[in-house]
Amino acid sequence: MLYQLSHVRTFSPPRSGFERAVNISRRPNRESNRLTASAAWDSGLRRRAGPPPRGSVRGVPARGPHPPARGAAWFGGLLATDVAEASVDPAVLDRGGWWAVVATFEEQYRFWRFRDVRPAPLPPGGRWHGPSPSAWSTSLDRQAYVDGVREIRRRVREGAVYQVNLCRVLSAPLPPDADPWSLAGVLAEGNPAPFAGVVDTPDLDGVPAARLVSASPELFLARHGDVVRSSPIKGTGVTAADLRSKDEAENVMIVDLVRNDLQRVCRPGTVEVTALLVVEQHPGLVHLVSTVEGRLRPGAGWADLLAATMPPGSVSGAPKSSALRAIADLEPVPRGPYCGAVGFVDADSGVARLAVGIRSFWWDGDELRFGTGAGITWGSDADGEWVETELKARRLVGLASAVGGHGVEPQQDEDARPGVAESGSSGTAGAALPTGGADR
Repeated sequence: MLYQLSHVRTFSPPRSGFERAVNISRRPNRESNRLTASAAWDSGLRRRAGPPPRGSVRGVPARGPHPPARGAAWFGGLLATDVAEASVDPAVLDRGGWWAVVATFEEQYRFWRFRDVRPAPLPPGGRWHGPSPSAWSTSLDRQAYVDGVREIRRRVREGAVYQVNLCRVLSAPLPPDADPWSLAGVLAEGNPAPFAGVVDTPDLDGVPAARLVSASPELFLARHGDVVRSSPIKGTGVTAADLRSKDEAENVMIVDLVRNDLQRVCRPGTVEVTALLVVEQHPGLVHLVSTVEGRLRPGAGWADLLAATMPPGSVSGAPKSSALRAIADLEPVPRGPYCGAVGFVDADSGVARLAVGIRSFWWDGDELRFGTGAGITWGSDADGEWVETELKARRLVGLASAVGGHGVEPQQDEDARPGVAESGSSGTAGAALPTGGADR
């Protein structure tokens, strides 16, 4: 099945001072285009009140466990403290203020407006006390996942869908004093990510508290004025040599979906693919990334933009409606923030950056959760897709698992996969990683 894309260009000249040219490369060692573009976007975000006093950040001691109890969030060098209000209505993002955003895959929204936002490094946390490596369980065991892949391939054969992202949720018990800022420090050291972030907020205005730590590599939506941009990931390997024609076809398919989503809220003729099939290096693996950009039509607000694009296409499938039906049939638990969106909206400056909620840990009662999955097409091998999910999760779950308070060193041997407690069973894991897998 062939897909043709219009408006594909290999170079993107600067649209304004915040964006640089996009240079396409399939060479695996070249610096990521999107990381460079992300840095350019970030340079326009550091707009508030100047640098903090030397040795400290306002509201956060220079040496201390984590930000104060009134709530805090951190994204890409911006620290927000002191929650002023909370809402579940996307319309609040158009009225002013700096908002932290957590959206679930099921399109449940939580927004928090902060009183103070300023440039700052990630605040220090205490010693991380995470779950035991053997404590993780998975919502789909290997056989259930393989059966799900086969069912999706059957639906593809019958023409009901082209691609479905099949996921599962890993969970493990946490001690009551487990601190998201401590986990964020572990991830920042062991798995730096371009869209890393932390949300740590209390119950307020009827909006439930949130504790989430993200090491997302994927840009869902970036906005600067009326320019909106999305960079879906499709295709994963240990090295660029592992990427297959199936990965390229899948990426192009999702690019077309994202382009169609943005066309629902953008001015006619402004949606274009500005980068296609770019290889990006990330800790322990590579991804195949493309970028789609458009200009919002007059009067289009955040409620319109989210309604047109949620849930993210790269972690649902194509056609999106058919993929969502398959996901509802095959996945036994809600994804929650996993595969949703996490980030910030600065309504005063017209700048926003939301990441796809992958490679992310979130608190659910007294449990720590982490999602993982893979994109399934007719060309998928069921066992191979399971292995891909393990590849994507291994490093982060290893870092979050505790041995004497330290993250476990991620395994490098792809064939030395530990066992895991399957959903509803009592199996054990002898190493850092449950048999859980990836995010896409």
